Amino acid sequence: MEGIFDRLYADRERLEQFLSAMSGISTGNFEALAEKFDFGPYATLCDVGGAEGILAMCVARANPHMQCITADLAPVEPIARDKIVSAGLADRVRPAVVDFFKDELPKADVITMGMILHDWDLPTKRMLIAKAYDALPEGGAFIVIEQLIDDARRVNTFGLLMSLNMLIEGGDAFDYTGADFASWCRDAGFQRCEVLHLAGPSSAAIAYK
Repeated sequence: MEGIFDRLYADRERLEQFLSAMSGISTGNFEALAEKFDFGPYATLCDVGGAEGILAMCVARANPHMQCITADLAPVEPIARDKIVSAGLADRVRPAVVDFFKDELPKADVITMGMILHDWDLPTKRMLIAKAYDALPEGGAFIVIEQLIDDARRVNTFGLLMSLNMLIEGGDAFDYTGADFASWCRDAGFQRCEVLHLAGPSSAAIAYK
């Protein structure tokens, strides 16, 4: 069968509904990240799979020194651009067309992925982590936002159910623990990792180059 994302991105109305739903689910976590993570040492951010640009805009609002890119496929670019212009942030947030299966990621001090890694199987997860590593400078940070499963896999029931949901939707997609993320990132060359709780069942897993 045709993949779920192929169907979504082929229909503008359906795509806008999907992106709006993802924004509704994720905005609280993005706002929490913008407030809780110390962006002081950094000047630029690229949000990969940025949809409507909400994460980039949240970071820009909370951190006036940051210049941000929201990167996604070509059908998303005009939707994100309209949102950014309406928010009055076009001077510090810009959309970029990026297919992360084919393209290198834009260079930035911070690379973020909000509910992106859990969409894919392990080889694709590792590929995206490696691309993030290559796009970062020394000292840069790679941040993923997910319903991270606790390392013991016994506490965050929502994260476990989300992993089941991704398996049903994607066939080989799954959510993961902070320890899983740290292991994959160390294999890619990152030096250290940490987990920052955001809200409810959601956390940011952070890897430093």
